[in-house]
Amino acid sequence: MAYIAQSHRAPPPAPASGSATTPLRRLSFAALGTNCEVQYAAPGGETQATHFERAVTGWVGAFEAKYSRFRPESLLSRINAAAGREWVPVDVEMETLFKLCDTLHFMTQGVLDPTALPLLRLWNYRADNPSLPTDSEVEAARRLVGWRKVQRSPGKVFLPEPGMALDFGGFGKEYAVDMAAQIAVQNGISSALIDFGHDLKALGQPPDRPAWHIGLEDPVRPETTNGSIAVIGKGVASSGDYIRRVVIGGRKYGHIVDPRGGRPVANGCLQATVVTGSCLQAGVLSTTAFVLGVTKGIEFIQSFPGAEGLIITENARAQTRGFFNYVVS
Repeated sequence: MAYIAQSHRAPPPAPASGSATTPLRRLSFAALGTNCEVQYAAPGGETQATHFERAVTGWVGAFEAKYSRFRPESLLSRINAAAGREWVPVDVEMETLFKLCDTLHFMTQGVLDPTALPLLRLWNYRADNPSLPTDSEVEAARRLVGWRKVQRSPGKVFLPEPGMALDFGGFGKEYAVDMAAQIAVQNGISSALIDFGHDLKALGQPPDRPAWHIGLEDPVRPETTNGSIAVIGKGVASSGDYIRRVVIGGRKYGHIVDPRGGRPVANGCLQATVVTGSCLQAGVLSTTAFVLGVTKGIEFIQSFPGAEGLIITENARAQTRGFFNYVVS
């Protein structure tokens, strides 16, 4: 899920004479196919910081090793390799993620489908020599997609058709952001900004500032900002196809594929941003809103209490009633 915002914060004011401020620390590492960064304050000093950094990088590393479709030895890859042949044993954690998939598939009206990998492979924007799939190729891939086709039994799972494949890319990174935030709280850290590839979760407030400021990237002029928002205790995520896309025959095809029709989204939307309680929900809502388009997308976001969003097209901006409460510039 593409996030199209860049986190930043203005320099804090100088502390009053005699006051002490816990400085922000910065942890940066590569994981989940992106750059991960955590800005945080550790009032407990080096010992607290060391324990937290080891815990968060260890958890993320284990999560990626187990659920990345790009790692042939991962549990997810083993499930995909056994499609149409045999059941694969799974543990309680995987069964919990399957239940999450049930929820996300239902709440997004099928827009988020963990079995959409055959379509993503067909519309591979990273291909060296991309070509336009034929209608028959699209239909063949689409027939392999369908979360309800997945067969599950306690302790095992089976993809019944050869070629079926799972991909947690539609929510995995955002889920990891929220888990990293939980790890921070478990380690006594109450002020942090978790940023995994610009999918964010803000904990508390930064030292000497009233809120975390998130700069929103301009989809018309990438790598420049077009305003910013201020958040405390919120998840922020965006979806857009203005960077990850391919041009075939003079036409642009983005990386976000609607599994219901089997083709990349082409409804005029450039970017959808959502602010809500968790990064996972923000990411799922922003992607779904992007796929649904401006009118239905805004209605969809507003149907979730506490969620606010903004959708940008080439010619217009639409936002939920309360999104302006977060805008600072």
